[in-house]
Order: sequence, then C-alpha cells, then structure tokens
Amino acid sequence: SKFSVVISKVSTGSYKRQVYEVPSGKQLLDQAVIDRITWATWTSVLGDEVIGIWSRHAEKADVNCACVSHSGINLVTGDDFGMVKLFDFPCPEKFVSFLF
Repeated sequence: SKFSVVISKVSTGSYKRQVYEVPSGKQLLDQAVIDRITWATWTSVLGDEVIGIWSRHAEKADVNCACVSHSGINLVTGDDFGMVKLFDFPCPEKFVSFLF
C-alpha cells in the first residue's frame, strides 16, 4: 500500500540541511532514509544534488536561492552578483557550467 508523509527540509544559518516530519516536528537523522526521499519541490541551495551551483571561488553565502522546475530537469539560482543562472538538475559535480 502507498502512503504519503509530509517531509520538510530546512537550511540553517550554519549551512546545514535538516529534514523533519510534518506535523510531528520529528527530525529525520537516518541518511539512508533521507537519500530515498523524492522531493515534490526543491528550493534549497544545500545538498548533494546542487553541489555544482557554486563557481570555483564562490562562498556558500554567494548563492541566495535555488528552485527546481516543475518538470524536475532544471534548476535556477540567484546570487549576490545579480546573476540568475540555469543548471541541469541534479548537478552533483563540482564547478559545472551553467546553461544560461
């Protein structure tokens, strides 16, 4: 049988990704469980799926926002330099070239 659980992901000020069950507020700590989650949306600059959004000399604070398209194949980011960049999603390789 299929069931649905609402899961929320947050990014902390110390650049850590935390995952919680909703509405219980219970934090998920088992990385194997977290790795199996299929996210309905993605608006985080953190995670193995988005390692490639930073250029070679960028700091984590340079990229302010990210959002995956509804189709799940593209990721757009906004940064401190006024740039909006388009990437393939996921982009787990470091220092990938952005599409636009």
